[in-house]
Amino acid sequence: MQIQFNTDNNIAGTDKLKETISEKLTNALSKFNDKITRLEVHLSDENGQKSGKKDKRCMLEARVEKLKPIAVTSDAGSIDQAVDAASDKLIAALNTVLGRIKSY
Repeated sequence: MQIQFNTDNNIAGTDKLKETISEKLTNALSKFNDKITRLEVHLSDENGQKSGKKDKRCMLEARVEKLKPIAVTSDAGSIDQAVDAASDKLIAALNTVLGRIKSY
């Protein structure tokens, strides 16, 4: 599974951040490693310099072979929380979509 990162101007896309999130997502999505060809991670800070309770956004888009991309979004108070919530949503979406395919 190839992981591609995108950040807005308010989030520094450092190598450490990419490595930490890649490891977290690889572990969380290990069940689907053979199904996902590419995972796009979009991180943004919706308020920029202002602070807010849920101003960090993580959008995950999984590219699964022979299917349309599956995308989920989560807003939270920190990048880690947003990534965790988005990965949980993506796991649920993948279970649903891939479960439908198996039932046919």
